[in-house]
Amino acid sequence: MTEATARSRGRSGGRAARVAIRSARDIRMLPGLTRALPVCELMQGAQVERIDAASMAILEDIGVQFRDPTALRDWRLAGADVRGDRVHLDRGLVRDLIATIPPEITLHARDPDKSVALGGAQSIFVPMTGAPYLRDLDDVRRNPTLADLAMFHKLSHMAPALHSSAHHIVEPMDHPISHRHLRITYSSMKHSDKTFMGMTTSPKNAEDVIAMCKVLFGADFFDTHPVVTGNCNGNSPLVWDETMLGAMRAFCRANQPVLCSPFVLGGANTPANVPASVAQLNAEALSALAYTQVIRRGCPAIYGHYLSTVSMKSGAPMAGTPEISLMNHMIGQMARFYNVPWRSSSNLGGAKTFDAQAGYESATTLMATLHAGAHYIWHSAGWNEAGMHCSVAKFVVDAEQCAMAHRMATGPDWSGFDAALCAVRDIGPGGHYLGHPHTQDNFQTAFFMPALFDNNAIEQWVADGSREITARALDQARAMLADYEEPALDQGVDEALRDYIARREREIPAAEALNQDH
Repeated sequence: MTEATARSRGRSGGRAARVAIRSARDIRMLPGLTRALPVCELMQGAQVERIDAASMAILEDIGVQFRDPTALRDWRLAGADVRGDRVHLDRGLVRDLIATIPPEITLHARDPDKSVALGGAQSIFVPMTGAPYLRDLDDVRRNPTLADLAMFHKLSHMAPALHSSAHHIVEPMDHPISHRHLRITYSSMKHSDKTFMGMTTSPKNAEDVIAMCKVLFGADFFDTHPVVTGNCNGNSPLVWDETMLGAMRAFCRANQPVLCSPFVLGGANTPANVPASVAQLNAEALSALAYTQVIRRGCPAIYGHYLSTVSMKSGAPMAGTPEISLMNHMIGQMARFYNVPWRSSSNLGGAKTFDAQAGYESATTLMATLHAGAHYIWHSAGWNEAGMHCSVAKFVVDAEQCAMAHRMATGPDWSGFDAALCAVRDIGPGGHYLGHPHTQDNFQTAFFMPALFDNNAIEQWVADGSREITARALDQARAMLADYEEPALDQGVDEALRDYIARREREIPAAEALNQDH
């Protein structure tokens, strides 16, 4: 079957016909999180305005390097003060541009029931991406393959609290670098029907993602609906490069949201001071957010960042530190000040194994992002060793932690309040509720019962083999994978995607030998 025939056949039934095919097993994803928790407003109004004024002064007086001739031309046409490759942005121009960014975004999934909204009180959990190593089902640290990536996409599909399959959760080292983005995108699409991310590692790679999304969703639907997110990292301090800007243009022209993400190594590429770091980061993010609107007014965009602090002993990035939490709270306030959706990262660990350090670091960042009001909560499952590896064990435990966070952040359920009070009258002083009909009716749903935490008596734990959480989590991952059923994809669409990949792999030189990919 030719690519043209496959595309025609795949689109002939329209989107409704394609997405109506479901697997026999219903994988129940939790709805996007609607937060009932009040956000933590760390800064007073005058301090928010102080950060804003400092960021605007950076943009006006120091400027931001846009190392890309197309972007420089665009900025000149938009009325910016361009001096060489440095763009000086008037605060009035910046405010005018970012005012056109939609405050809320709905990301449409292949299964419409798994579409999710973000912005305002609405948040989603997205797994980690970018790990050059994994800790596998035997907890062995090694190079990942395409099969390992598929495994993580399947686990993402099965995890109720993960709202996305992301993209390259791990790098498939058994494929040439120049071809990976095609295989990664196909794996995201094939093994899950949740929303996903698109590779922005080059402008052409981003264009390939856009083309594949048009095959999956149909060009007409794609042109009017956000279906994929891209991430564009800045080079702090105050630089945006040609690769990221070209990828940004590909996504924005297609009306697909990008995360405009300065990459913060606090104390190394930002000042050794929390408010000043936030002021610099804010300036960097605003310059990119404004540029998205130069590319296409009204296109969706997300205020992004990656936060870490640097150990002044070793220079290594750290996770879970107090300053990271403080910056999250402050950035949340700045994003609300500009009325734009924002991204943060949760469940970040710097530990080399899934140990207590990893747990403490992850819990700290998860709670900070929730209380800061983050919308796109990335790196929510698997991140360890400062992102150098994705741990299967940590992935499934993190996913359960996201489910617990989802329950907590939605607030208390008042619907059964009066019925529960009647039980108090029935039991009275000195009794217990275990046998009461109200308890019997509600014991399975009243309180979250983690599947991966052991709360038995130590005697029972010993009798069960004294197994710690890593072993239990790996067993859980194996069980999930054994229970996995691939969400059905229309044959014509699948063939069209495969045809596109085959054609692009013929066109793109596999310049890198497989044993030199990393």
